[in-house]
Amino acid sequence: MLKSIKKTRNKLKKFYWTAKAKKKVKQYNGEIHVNGKSYFSSKTTLGNNVHFNGIKVIGNGKVSIGDNFHSGWGVVLLTHYHNYKSKQSIPYDNTYIVRDIIIEDNVWFGINITVMAGVTIGEGAIIQAGSVVVNDIPAYSIAGGHPAKVFSKRDVESYQILKNEGKFF
Repeated sequence: MLKSIKKTRNKLKKFYWTAKAKKKVKQYNGEIHVNGKSYFSSKTTLGNNVHFNGIKVIGNGKVSIGDNFHSGWGVVLLTHYHNYKSKQSIPYDNTYIVRDIIIEDNVWFGINITVMAGVTIGEGAIIQAGSVVVNDIPAYSIAGGHPAKVFSKRDVESYQILKNEGKFF
């Protein structure tokens, strides 16, 4: 009985967060799955078969997330930052630098990832848990750390075969 209640509660939670995301984002292109507390901006575009377990999109920039994206909880995408180069005040002035974030198809994020404004994450990339991404990550790369650095690559040949066969989780 308790398992049944938990299952129903999880389904309702997923339904609520998914409906809220669909209402808030600029556009979504197919199935989206929002399994936990998530906040999107109205400048967010989502691809098909995207899975979120807890994400916050913060700022005035655009966010584009491609198809077959998967993430753990605790993901933060920051699309603007304070103007620290100001000649008017220290440590910053009252303006923001706004830059878009692009996450291409088939990307996987671990838990507690932060992506800074202006970053592009290439197709098929994997970002290790706990990483802070401050620079672009090339396609098929595996990156991690603070700041995130590429430390490995996917087997591109196997990746392309699976992609061509449409084998997406």
